[in-house]
Amino acid sequence: MTATAGTAAPAFAARSGGSRQLAGTGTLLRFALRRDRVLIPVWVAVNALMVLSMPGTIKGLYGTAAERADLMRQMETNASLRALVGPVFDDGLGALTAWRVGLYAGALAAVMSLLIVVRHTRDEEESGRQEVVASGMVGRRAALTAALLAASVANAVLALLIAVGLAGQGAAGALALGLGVAGVGMLFATMAAIVAQLTESARLARGLTAAVLGGAFVLRAAGDSATDGGSSVFTWVSPLGWLENLRAFADERWWVLLLIAGATVAQGFVAYALAGRRDLGMSFLPTRPGPADGRLRTAGALTWRLQRGSVLGWSVGFFLAGVVYGGMTEGAADLVGDNEQAREIIERMGGQAGLTDAFVSAMIGMLGLIAALYVVASVLRLGGEETSGRAEPVLAGAVGRLRWAAGHLVIAFGGAALIMLLAGLGFAAGYGQDVGAIMGACLVQLPAVWVIGGAAVLLHGLLPRAAVAGWAVAGAVLLLGWVGPALDVPQTVLDVSPYGHLPKLPGGEMSWSPVVVLVLIAAALVGAGLAGLRRRDLTT
Repeated sequence: MTATAGTAAPAFAARSGGSRQLAGTGTLLRFALRRDRVLIPVWVAVNALMVLSMPGTIKGLYGTAAERADLMRQMETNASLRALVGPVFDDGLGALTAWRVGLYAGALAAVMSLLIVVRHTRDEEESGRQEVVASGMVGRRAALTAALLAASVANAVLALLIAVGLAGQGAAGALALGLGVAGVGMLFATMAAIVAQLTESARLARGLTAAVLGGAFVLRAAGDSATDGGSSVFTWVSPLGWLENLRAFADERWWVLLLIAGATVAQGFVAYALAGRRDLGMSFLPTRPGPADGRLRTAGALTWRLQRGSVLGWSVGFFLAGVVYGGMTEGAADLVGDNEQAREIIERMGGQAGLTDAFVSAMIGMLGLIAALYVVASVLRLGGEETSGRAEPVLAGAVGRLRWAAGHLVIAFGGAALIMLLAGLGFAAGYGQDVGAIMGACLVQLPAVWVIGGAAVLLHGLLPRAAVAGWAVAGAVLLLGWVGPALDVPQTVLDVSPYGHLPKLPGGEMSWSPVVVLVLIAAALVGAGLAGLRRRDLTT
C-alpha cells in the first residue's frame, strides 16, 4: 500500500503541475478571440473567398476540356509561370483551382497565423500586459497555448469553408486542400511560437517568421522552375512545396499531410520546451546593445533604425517579384492564345492597349496592391511604439508628437515609393524593354498606395484601438483588385478602390486628374489623423 501511494504521489504531482502550467488558458483564449474579432474574420473571409471564387473564374476562362488540356501543355513549357503558381497536375476545375490559388491561400494562412501567435505572446510581453496577467492564477504556458488555440480556430474555420465550398468539385480534393492550407497555417503558427521566444522584439519575431515564409516561397519557385512535376529537392524543402505536392483534386497524396502535421507537432514541442525554461519578458537570443552615443540624433534616425530591416526585406522581395513578372511577359501572349475570356480579364486589369502592355500593367497593378500591405504595416508601427511604452520617453524630451510621427510616416510613404521603384527596376531587368514606361507605370501606383496609408494614419490618430482595421481596408482593396476583374464585378464596385481610378500604364493614356485627386485625399487623411494624434492621450 505504501509503495503504491509513493508511486502515485509523483504522478499526481506531475499531473497537477501540468494543469497548473495551463491554468487560465480558457480565459486567455476567449480574450484573444475577442481581441481578434475583426482581424480573424477578415483574414479568413478574404482567403476563403479567393479560393471559392476560383472554380467559376476558371470555368469561364477554360470552359472546355481541350482548353484546359492546352493550358496544362503550356504550363509544362513555361518555367516562369511555374515559378509563380506551381505546376498543374490535372485539368479538372478543382485541380486548376488548387493550382491557381492553393499556394497563395497557404501563404495567407501562414501570415494570419504568425500575426495571431506573435500578437498574443511576444507582443503581450513587450507591452507589459502579460506580466500583469501572470500575476494572477495563470500558468506559465497558458498564454502560448491560448495563442496557438486561437490560430487553430482561425485555420479550422478556413479549412471548413474551403472543404464545404469546393465539395462540388470532389469531396476528397476539397478536404485535402482545406486541410493542407490550414496545416501550412499551423506550421507557421508553431514556428512563430518558437521565434517569439528567441527574440525580445515582436517586430523582429514577425519579420523573421515572415522571412522564413518568403524563403519557403523562393525555394518552391526555384524548384518548380527547374522541373514541371513538383519533384525538385528545393520544392520538397519548402513547406509551400508540401502543400503543392499534396496534389488536391489530382490523386491526392494524403501522406503529405502527415509530413505537415509532424513538422507542426515537432515545432510545438520545441516551443513548449522553450516556454518552460524562459523568464517572462526575456529571450534566448541576446539583445544587441544600442548604438554609441551621438549616432541617433533625431527621431527620424531612430525610426529608420527601427524600420530599416522591414524596408530592406520588402525592397528585396519587390525587386525579385519584378524580375519574375518581367520574365513572364514574353510568354504572356502565348499563354492566353485565342482565349477571349482570359484576354478580357487581363484587359480589365491592365487596360486595352495591346495584350503585352495590358499584362505588364496588370502585374504592376498587383505589386501596387501588395505595396498597400507594406504601408499599413509601417504606419501601424506608431501604435506599437505607443503601446510598448517606447514612445513616451522619446516624447518626454524635445520631440513633439508631429515630429515623432513624421519620422514613421516618411519611412512608410517614402518606403512605398522605394519598393515600387525597385519593382520597376526588377521588371525592366526581367523584360528588358520600355524601361521608362515601366518605371512610370510603377510610380503611378503610389497615389492609391498612399490613400490606403492615409486611412491607416486616420484610424491610428482618431481610433487607436481600432487601428488594426487598417488591415481590413488593405485586405478589401486587395480582394477587389485580385478577384474583382475575374468575377466581372461591375466597374462601380471596382471604383470603390482607389486603384480603380489610376491610369492603365504602360500603353494607356496618362491622366493627371485622378492622380492629383488621390494625392490630395491621401494628404487630407494624413492631416486628419495627425490632428487626432496631437489631441488625444497616448495609448498604453
